[in-house]
Amino acid sequence: MRRRDVLAGMLGVASVPVLGGAANAAASATVAAKPVGHGRGRQVRTGFETLAAAGFRELRGQRVGVISNPTGVLRDLTHEVDVFADSPQVDIVAVFGPEHGFRGVSQAGQGEDFFIDAKTGLPVYNAYNDAARMSDQFAAAGIDTVVFDIQDVGARFYTYIWTMYLAMEAAAELDLRFVVLDRPNPITGLQAEGPVLHPEHSTFVGLKPISQQHGMTVGELAQYFNGEFLPPAIGKQVDLTVVPMKNWSRDMWYEETGLPWVLPSPNMPTVDTAVVYPGTALFEATALSEGRGTTRPFELIGAPGIDHRWAEALNARELPGVRFREAYFTPTISKQANKVCGGVQVYVEDRDAFDPITTGLAMIVTQRQEFPDYRWRSQDVTSFWLDKLTGSDRARLVIDAGGDVDEIVAGWQDELAEFRRTRKKYLIYHQVRGRR
Repeated sequence: MRRRDVLAGMLGVASVPVLGGAANAAASATVAAKPVGHGRGRQVRTGFETLAAAGFRELRGQRVGVISNPTGVLRDLTHEVDVFADSPQVDIVAVFGPEHGFRGVSQAGQGEDFFIDAKTGLPVYNAYNDAARMSDQFAAAGIDTVVFDIQDVGARFYTYIWTMYLAMEAAAELDLRFVVLDRPNPITGLQAEGPVLHPEHSTFVGLKPISQQHGMTVGELAQYFNGEFLPPAIGKQVDLTVVPMKNWSRDMWYEETGLPWVLPSPNMPTVDTAVVYPGTALFEATALSEGRGTTRPFELIGAPGIDHRWAEALNARELPGVRFREAYFTPTISKQANKVCGGVQVYVEDRDAFDPITTGLAMIVTQRQEFPDYRWRSQDVTSFWLDKLTGSDRARLVIDAGGDVDEIVAGWQDELAEFRRTRKKYLIYHQVRGRR
């Protein structure tokens, strides 16, 4: 079945309250009830634009701290923190940067040390992967309200959503408000796909049990986190407000929104990267380069000694919506840096038919069959990166036993079905424009 043919009813049609704030609940109800057109004149308006159109009413009279990065921009590419700093209606007192930093100066796995932002004079704290430190920083900054606005890419192991979760925990413990300015899921919000994280494999590339491709916006995820994860973790919910988008439909790819694409991280340069990322990022768990340090990260995959046989074997599988080109490249950073690598370039020919997770697993299985000397990346014999990324040891054990992709995919169907049922309760946007 083509993914764009998913019926709107399968996405859930119940009215979903947006927690925290009557005005926001009313806005959400409007979004859920009104049909969305898809003409050129119906550009998507982000949560920030919704907030600004209401005169920043949700933030008046509060000391505000903002969690953001380079993606927190307006349509004219002005950064929202600069707008807040210049606005007499908003008392912004601090900024918090996720992985890669507020201004985007750091590489993968790095935050940014505390500094004073030269442009605004605001203190900028490092909010990367430390809940206790984040709580201390919120208290030190003296804020009343935390605002989160970062462009996600739709995959569980992209860490910004876990910065949001830890910030929600810290805000709840300090009795602060938490406001999410919603943005599109760039790879559509049609459906959740892939394995669901098992709690024993919780890390910062997957803290809680959601599916590998979650099919939600950050606002919807915030509602899910607040309803499902915060009460068991800390005994209460956070005072949450989601400021919704307008004119966004669940079947929109990012290019259809009319919004500018700002790379969310150094190795996420294009929407094409985001499309393949939920699957090809699994090569982080192998000895192969996943294309970091090239102009096509996560589309170019390879290692020294791999040749045309891999592309030929992959194309013989006739995976839906995708073809593979024999490719050679030299990454400048990360695994296999400064070495000539042979491998493949991933060409998505039909996004609606393409399944990134099944494709990524098929690539690993086929690589192991053709070039078995390249195996897993691990911290030690009991800690495999593939288990962290897929959320369990199932895929790794099946691959090591010589199993194929269908066996792996069959193993997660029950848990995925349960996640999809729960997910329905927290969806804000229910429109699907239909086939084109």
